[in-house]
Amino acid sequence: MTQQGDTNWWDKLYDASAEDTTPAPTPDSLDERYDSAAATTTDLPAPPPEAPPAVPSPASGPPPAPDTDADAATILDAVPPPPGAVPPTPPPPPETPAPPAEAPAPPAEAPPAPAPEPGPDTVPDAAPPAPTAQVPAPRPRTEHVGSRPPTYEAEPTALPAARPDELDALVADTVLDGARYGAYTLRAASVRGDSARFRGEPRRDALLTARFGQDEAALVLVAVAAGRRDSEHTHLAAADVCRWIAESVGRSHSRLSEDIRAARRGDLKSGLHRLTDRTYGKLRARAAERGLDPEEYTAGLRCLLLTADPDCRTRVFFGIGAGGLFRLRDGAWQDIEPLLPDPATTVGGPVVGFGSPPRQRPATAPDPAEVPGTGDDGDRLTMRLGVAEPPNRPYVEDPPPPPAEPFRFRASVARPGDTLLLASHGLAEPMRGEPSLARELAARWAGAEPPGLAAFLADTQLRVTGYADDRTGVAVWEA
Repeated sequence: MTQQGDTNWWDKLYDASAEDTTPAPTPDSLDERYDSAAATTTDLPAPPPEAPPAVPSPASGPPPAPDTDADAATILDAVPPPPGAVPPTPPPPPETPAPPAEAPAPPAEAPPAPAPEPGPDTVPDAAPPAPTAQVPAPRPRTEHVGSRPPTYEAEPTALPAARPDELDALVADTVLDGARYGAYTLRAASVRGDSARFRGEPRRDALLTARFGQDEAALVLVAVAAGRRDSEHTHLAAADVCRWIAESVGRSHSRLSEDIRAARRGDLKSGLHRLTDRTYGKLRARAAERGLDPEEYTAGLRCLLLTADPDCRTRVFFGIGAGGLFRLRDGAWQDIEPLLPDPATTVGGPVVGFGSPPRQRPATAPDPAEVPGTGDDGDRLTMRLGVAEPPNRPYVEDPPPPPAEPFRFRASVARPGDTLLLASHGLAEPMRGEPSLARELAARWAGAEPPGLAAFLADTQLRVTGYADDRTGVAVWEA
């Protein structure tokens, strides 16, 4: 067996004076000594793999003498076995952790150590106290008032039938809008009723919101029209009457805004009455074009006129047909729908706020149709509302009869904290017939900030048993 380098370590390991652990029988050869040393160090643990012994070079000098049996086993493993000898298989090394690396110096303010992972012997800490603030639970989607829920589903189920050549006649299930001008906040919503949703019928109510003009002279119009149940064309009539009334108001918005800010109620009522009559004349002409009776192509119309002037709190309502006008004041609802006079019992002159008699024109005055700025009775230009028509020629070939229902008008002054609600008949009927609905809306809208669009839509959709028609509501919150 060839020895490499200095043999001092070999002489110390096999010193003749040292007692042999397993005396071997004579003759005592080198191979027998190797086998004896290997058998003696078999049960010792192997060195960690991270620090293998380095073989010293001849120039580095003799290595230090091993002081443990583990070092001796490492040295013996480095010695190649003799020819023909099979070295014993060492046992698997035990799992010894790697020596920890030198940890860096902790910062001046070390963050708190994370909580230990829970184990079988870990006692959990006490649960943190519950927050004191109570988070309100979200409102259910199928919210209703009354003793029992409504019959129909709360969400849309069937779409209305469509024709390829009449796609402009389609009506959305829900319309939502809002604005803020001057001292008021406006919210408007129109929703298809539960009955129409179930049967796949179109929404018969129409809603139109428009602003004409700029700055404080701007005029806001909200028009609501409700069609009849017994005609399949009334949703088209409702859309037509809203569009035509908006066109007429837009042409005369400057003068109308001036009259509202000046509180000229008599001029407003006379002029808006004439404008509404001519709008219904166009509606009857459209019915004739379609080959329908006027009763088949008609809709009730209710409008609000609001100025953007923060110093003006006059709110003007006008229209024809069923519906409701309500005011929430001091936490209670007031039904302020204008009362219709009974011709059989009406005595005396006109009532202030509901119109005034037209001013008389002198006998020598020229024809009002030829004088800009006057009407047939000598009133201001508001009476004509900018409607363009040739002189001495009626608006239509045959002057239409007045609408079947009388004209309604009201101009009132709002107070801070008031809420004005204009409703179609689908919302006005449950407001009058189900006290729990009025109480619920009063609790939600009194003494609070105006709701957002989504909240207002949810409020107007409060369902009531026995009321499944379309609902359209326009609310004005006064700051």
